[in-house]
Amino acid sequence: MRTLRLYNTMSRSIEEFVPISENAVGIYTCGPTVYNFAHIGNLRTYIGEDILVKTLIAFGYDVKRVMNITDVGHLESDADDGEDKLLLGAKRENKSIKEIAEFYEDVFFDDCEKLGMMRPTVVRRATDCIEQYIDFIKVLEKKGYTYFSGGNVYFDISLFPGYTNLSRAVLDDQIAGSREDVERDSNKKNPQDFVLWFTKSKFENQAMKWDSPWGVGYPGWHLECSVIALENLGERLDIHCGGVDHIAVHHTNEIAQTESYTGKKWVNHWWHAEFLQDDKGKMSKSAGEFVNLDLLIKKGYDPLAYRYYVLGSHYRRQLVFSFENLDQASAAYRKLREKTIEIASDKTGGASVCTAHSGDCVLHGDGLSCAEAQKYLERFYAALADDLNTANALTELYALIKSDIAPQDKVSVIAKMDEVLSLNLLVPFEERSVDANFAAEIERLISERAEAKKAKDYARADEIRERIIAKGVVIKDNKDGTVWELKK
Repeated sequence: MRTLRLYNTMSRSIEEFVPISENAVGIYTCGPTVYNFAHIGNLRTYIGEDILVKTLIAFGYDVKRVMNITDVGHLESDADDGEDKLLLGAKRENKSIKEIAEFYEDVFFDDCEKLGMMRPTVVRRATDCIEQYIDFIKVLEKKGYTYFSGGNVYFDISLFPGYTNLSRAVLDDQIAGSREDVERDSNKKNPQDFVLWFTKSKFENQAMKWDSPWGVGYPGWHLECSVIALENLGERLDIHCGGVDHIAVHHTNEIAQTESYTGKKWVNHWWHAEFLQDDKGKMSKSAGEFVNLDLLIKKGYDPLAYRYYVLGSHYRRQLVFSFENLDQASAAYRKLREKTIEIASDKTGGASVCTAHSGDCVLHGDGLSCAEAQKYLERFYAALADDLNTANALTELYALIKSDIAPQDKVSVIAKMDEVLSLNLLVPFEERSVDANFAAEIERLISERAEAKKAKDYARADEIRERIIAKGVVIKDNKDGTVWELKK
């Protein structure tokens, strides 16, 4: 069993990962709120979680990953402010909340599949667990952690001494900020107290409501993660994942309510992925226009080129997105995959045995007899063991490709590496068809290139040409202009 070292948000340090059970790992990952498309910033976090799961599997662990689907209760803020996101989606598209939730849940998992992600072991919708939430609240109520005010059930954070352990926040500062910036809920004893069950809120026409001991209403958002995790992974959890935006409120509230419920430490290791930034800052849906996977596909990008782009940076570093950056990554990904496919087809003319050292060095079954090839795989795993350093792992892949190891030995190692990377490195490119959106995008870029050449901005023209090539397109200039075709 290989040793994995991961950054733990709770301790703010990299720690050796030690599972609660010897070979089994329980992971909880906060799932999507299914009211709209996931933007590519959301998907960056899920790609990071996928790498974590696949690394653990490669290291010999039996992984059970649980994910919730939020189809009720998530307000515009991670706190208790704003309108229900599902209700907003239903109004926007003139559909029922059920229709919105089912459609965007399907789209989310379709995006995940296109990005090479493994489906979680267990997926639970929030609306499937209403009775469990009520039972959970009853336990907290019996233990004295709740109060009823203005028609809602609140969790009293003053009764949980470790409330700020994860966020490291100073509550006095939070109180001052909340009074100035947010319309305070006058029913709360403390601004950071959070709702466990709503019967009253700022909007009276909430579409989804259930009977409860406290009146007809709906659950607070934070409940679902605690209850679904406890139900499927037990009272102790190895790893809890999510984006850094969940640290201050959502995950902090999860800890408070769960540890108050069980009376014991809940999560051993907190894992958080950083933001994807664009030229306006953190990528989000709030601006109305946002970049999702479908847009990338319509612009001619292979979804796995975006995965490659994400893997080139560490999950704990903010990653700046631009189409120019994605073009560079897309071109690099295509060249990488063309090379690995070439090796798999043994078109390199390389030796039939490893020339990196003396003696025969060939494959036997699924194992590697080539000591030199094995070294590349071990260095690849060592990079992943170092807090999932995917950039360094990719470096080992490139080093292997450039080595003079026999093609069949390279292929075996590449296959093992791709069990984690999931970049389809040994899969031939599919025949592509040209749809109207893709064709329009290529024509636009060709037009921009022509304008740049006309203005004698040849550097810009070359840059656009590289962007076109990165989309798997061959362009040819002739006396009548520029023609293009898909690369064979």
